Amino acid sequence: MNTHLRIALDLAARGVPVLPLRAGKVPFGNCRVCRDNACGGRPNMKTPGPCTCPHPCHAWAAATTDPTTITGPAWAPVWRQAAAVAYHPGGIDLTVVDLDHADAVAWARRTLPTTRTVATTRGEHWIYRGAMQSANAVRPGVDIKSTMVYARWLGPGTGTMTTLPDTVRALIVKEPSPVQPASRAVTVPALIGGGECPHRKPAYLERGIAMAEQRITQATNGVHAAAYRVFLAVLSAHGRCGCLTETHMTRLFAAAQAKGESPRHCTDAWTNALTRLGL
Repeated sequence: MNTHLRIALDLAARGVPVLPLRAGKVPFGNCRVCRDNACGGRPNMKTPGPCTCPHPCHAWAAATTDPTTITGPAWAPVWRQAAAVAYHPGGIDLTVVDLDHADAVAWARRTLPTTRTVATTRGEHWIYRGAMQSANAVRPGVDIKSTMVYARWLGPGTGTMTTLPDTVRALIVKEPSPVQPASRAVTVPALIGGGECPHRKPAYLERGIAMAEQRITQATNGVHAAAYRVFLAVLSAHGRCGCLTETHMTRLFAAAQAKGESPRHCTDAWTNALTRLGL
């Protein structure tokens, strides 16, 4: 039994849902059956699906406390390649304030109530009792990891865990961006010259939106950048022809928010894509 598997079993026995991470601190990719989210996703994801796959697919949603699954034949090859163990903080009613560098740690010490802390490679994790919506880059070097995300297990830490304070909850509350509502993007006029829109084929458009959702769901290097790139690609393909509806936009926003993006950041990314394309 390797070290990572032993740690995972110890955490699971304490009720902590765990999953393996590969090099780069990212989850293992979906198996062949679940690739491109063909299985519909894990039942505990924001958009429930029929997935009963025994493999550690779908990142945080695969986290489990079941020792039979953790030691089973589907997970065994993964543990042999694992570089770290992760856990789902929201699954045990916890929130991790991930402080990525010394300046962020100094800000937390000035601003936040003391709680249990865990040293990381470049900063610290501050762990509070209570779950909330996750969000990236709530301020320079600060991410919130709680529901629908994973955090690396780096040890139990030191200090007494305190209740999640309002000062942390307030970090994801932003003033509305002074721009037009993002929904205006879905009412752009048809292409000059008229005629039937070349994309107005339900199967074609549905496939494009589904693939866009998958790219956001599987993003591993920052959801904000991934969402912007996807929004830009969708609007490049369909933003001028009148294909997009508010339902399509809502689906893309929901996929980004399921990865931890805030509603305001979704709106900003959509608006920035519109501006870049001159829509």
